[in-house]
Order: sequence, then C-alpha cells, then structure tokens
Amino acid sequence: MADPTAVVAPLLAVTSAGAAAALLLPAPRGLGPPGEPTDGGTGPHRLGADPAGRTGDGTVLRVVATVAVSAGGLLLVGGAPGAVVSALAGAVTWWLVGRLEPASVRQRRERLVAAVPHAVDLLAACLAAGLSPGAAVEQVVGAIEPPLSEELGAITRRLRLGVDPVTVWRDVAAHPQLGGLGRTVSRATESGASVSEAMLRLAEDQRRRGRAETENRARAVGVKAAVPLGVCLLPAFVLVGVVPLVAGSLSVLLTR
Repeated sequence: MADPTAVVAPLLAVTSAGAAAALLLPAPRGLGPPGEPTDGGTGPHRLGADPAGRTGDGTVLRVVATVAVSAGGLLLVGGAPGAVVSALAGAVTWWLVGRLEPASVRQRRERLVAAVPHAVDLLAACLAAGLSPGAAVEQVVGAIEPPLSEELGAITRRLRLGVDPVTVWRDVAAHPQLGGLGRTVSRATESGASVSEAMLRLAEDQRRRGRAETENRARAVGVKAAVPLGVCLLPAFVLVGVVPLVAGSLSVLLTR
C-alpha cells in the first residue's frame, strides 16, 4: 500500500497552487453598468452592486478548498470513518469559504472609499459655480475613474430618465460608500437649504475623516508589526540565548 504522506503532499501542493490561481483569476464583467435601472428608472435601484458579482473567483476558490479538505480527510483517516470525516470537513469548508468576502468586492469597496473625498471636492466646486446637483454629478463623472464613475453614472441616468430627484438621492443615502453624499443632497433638497454650502461642509468632513483614518492606520502599523517580529525573533532568541545556557548548566551539573 502506498505511503499516505507520499500521496497527500503532492495533493496539497496542487491544491495550494490551484487556490493561488483562483485568487488571481480576473473577475468576470457584468452585463451592464452597476446601478443602471432596467425598468425605466422606476424599479429597484442597484447602486453599490458589484459588477463582478460574488461568484467568479470566489466560487472557484470555494470548490478547490472544499475538494482539497475532503480529499485530505479521506486520505488521512481512510475507510468509513474517513468518508464521514471527509463529508463533514467538506461541508464546513464550503460554508466557511462561502462567508469570506471575495477579493474583487473588497478591492472595489476600498477604491470607492478612497475616491469619494476627491469626488465630493469636485462636486462642491461645481455647485459653488452654480450648477444643479444633477449637472454637477454629470461633470464629475467624466473627471474620475471607475468604480466611482460607474456609481455616479447610475445617478445621472436615473435623473435623465425623469426619476424624482428626492427619490434618487434617498436611494444614494443607502449606499455603503456614497451614503454621506446622498444624505447631504437629500436633506438640502427637501429643506430648501443651499446644496453648495452643505457639500462644502461634507467635503471638509470627508477630508478630516480621511486624515483621521490615515493616522489610525499609521499608528496601527507598529502594533501589527509586533506580532510577526515576536514570532520571528522569539524562537531565535530561545535557540541562541536560552538553549545554550540551559545545556551548559545541565552539563556542569551532570559532571559533578
């Protein structure tokens, strides 16, 4: 009978390579821009939808991880117990990997968060020049890059189709990253206040929040670096400093 280790090692190597390849796969593109209404602008709004979806590379990684864990359980345990362990381990792996956030979704969210303050500054400048919120968004769409341009483009398309601006901006207020923009414009539109002044205050708040987040991340670097440094240095310290000292003490005590 073949050595189980000789079988498991190549399997794990191939599985690791497959998992790495799955993580690097480009996400498939959607059939249309996110947020575009499909029923003349009156149906459900899809602002914030991920054009890559949550299947793509996540499904491949999920299948690869489940197959690898199931095969490993079957090979290591073997027999009927191995089949039970394989099934349970595969089910747990399928559930756990399915709960992980796909890399494409995380990257899209991070790019949106980074681009929103700049877009708010541009909107504030356009509004200060006398443009309406809808016209200001149209001008900004051409000056920024995806994915934020796609999200703002969805707003302009709904406004062009004649959807009530109050409804549009209320929908934007529920957006995970553009919620502040939507709430600001919605409140100003409903109350009749100056949208330009409200946008200037939002731009200042965004800049202040961005600086605070940058400082927090900078302070967290030292804390996060302490763990890997400790993991690397502590074994070396024990092997180089403690083990020779203990070995020398034992040798002296045993010779007496």
